[in-house]
Amino acid sequence: MTNQMAEQLEEQYNNFVELIKNNYPLENISLLFVPEIMGYGANLDEKLFNLNELYEGWRIQKEQSVGLDIQFEIKPVYRRISNGEKVAIYVDEVNIKMTVEGIRHENELRLSIIFEFIEERWICTHFHGSYGLGVTGDSWAIELMKEKNHELQRMVDERTIQLQNTIHELKSTQAQLIQSEKMASLGELTAGIAHEIQNPLNFVNNFSEVNKELLTEMNEEIIKGNYEEVKAIAKDVIDNENKIIFHGKRADAIVKGMLHHSSSGSGKKEPTDINALADEFLRLAYHGLRAKDKSFNAAMKTDFDPSIGNISIIPQDIGRVILNLITNSFYAINEKKNKSEEGKYDPTVTVSTKKINGSAEIKVEDNGNGIPQKLMDKIFQPFFTTKPPGQGTGLGLSMSYDIVTKGHNGELKVDSKEGEGTKFIIILPIKS
Repeated sequence: MTNQMAEQLEEQYNNFVELIKNNYPLENISLLFVPEIMGYGANLDEKLFNLNELYEGWRIQKEQSVGLDIQFEIKPVYRRISNGEKVAIYVDEVNIKMTVEGIRHENELRLSIIFEFIEERWICTHFHGSYGLGVTGDSWAIELMKEKNHELQRMVDERTIQLQNTIHELKSTQAQLIQSEKMASLGELTAGIAHEIQNPLNFVNNFSEVNKELLTEMNEEIIKGNYEEVKAIAKDVIDNENKIIFHGKRADAIVKGMLHHSSSGSGKKEPTDINALADEFLRLAYHGLRAKDKSFNAAMKTDFDPSIGNISIIPQDIGRVILNLITNSFYAINEKKNKSEEGKYDPTVTVSTKKINGSAEIKVEDNGNGIPQKLMDKIFQPFFTTKPPGQGTGLGLSMSYDIVTKGHNGELKVDSKEGEGTKFIIILPIKS
């Protein structure tokens, strides 16, 4: 190689070093690199394939370096001229020391540069920076990598066991929370059921006492031989017995409904009169709240579509959903009533059903304060509640959503206007 070529190669190398130190003018990089320059940094995402990418990368690095105390120490490792003295390979070790926010950092970088003699001048065609693994005598550090792999695998195994234990604990906690929410809804039912069951029991007791008196009177008429009167009394006794049977069955149905609701159930769908179910839980929710707050009063409106008939659902699950929605509505109107002037607000909850395109729509609507728009996206999230601490688990609407959407392939939607009220809509397929 001629002296002139050697001097030019050394000059280009020095220019490259100045670029690393952010001292080389970026507008002159076309004199140092080929247009299709290929460069790789020490990190996987540091790569470039043309002058524009190189210019932008170094511009950003230069901006980030402003004000930092940076020192470079460059040690030549390897020099080779090959391919008929047209290709030069330079390998250096670069020690970079910098102070960032008062903390001193030091990095060891291995830098490889390839220059090619093109059109009578040396120009850089490729460079690559990398961090050494710090293992003497083994540039690939195979054994070190194996050790790291074994250590990582051990850590993964330990973490897997921890995650499995966590999942088991979460499932157990989930089951407890679900049962807790079921018992909370059962508590809402208890007072309402007590009121509902008292009515038929009163009828049973009253008609039983009347029949006792009638039977005593009938014995007296038999002794007198007044058989026409005996027949009339007997007819009254039979009529009363029919009423006793009717109200006894009514009480029995209420008790069975309570047991059905409190149990986990078979999980099987069965034909259910959705209108009767909605009406039942409307009254139970109302009396449940009345039992806790004697001052509570509200108008209850119903509009049931008789054409729906029976639909295939899991009754205890859909019952919980309806109860939860109605209870929330009663809570909302009671809150508004307590803050309204006497006589200026008429608290009302409306429950309606409608058959629409092969689906049954159950709507629970109130004229309470409504839900703020910013909270609408969170309304079905687990543990989210608008009620004060201690007055809601935040699981009712989340469980209701899962029961309707996952358990019954239906929809649960909410529409609310702040200050005007809220409307929850359950849509269930009539044919399962």
